[in-house]
Amino acid sequence: MPLLFSYGTLQKEQVQIETFGRLLKGEKDSLMGYELKMMEITDPEVLRKSRQKFHPIIEFSGNKNNEVEGMLFEVTDEEITNADDYEVDDYKRIETSFKSGKVGFIYVKK
Repeated sequence: MPLLFSYGTLQKEQVQIETFGRLLKGEKDSLMGYELKMMEITDPEVLRKSRQKFHPIIEFSGNKNNEVEGMLFEVTDEEITNADDYEVDDYKRIETSFKSGKVGFIYVKK
């Protein structure tokens, strides 16, 4: 199963149920070398699901002292596509390794 790292609204139960049709199983993990920022969301469907106008977004900093904490969820290939549809165009999905040594997908700033 693919792994998907969330540091923001994909951790919310309502967002998971509406995006994936279920609650995701996962564990805490961290991503090194990235900085967390906030971004205003204008997509009405994402705003409805998240009930949050500002969403976190991360950018690569290259500084190993920067660490973003979140959850590393087990998802299916179909659920990765659902997550792609949920995220707005300011995000892009990449594959990377996490503090745990596991490899998975994450959404970062384009």
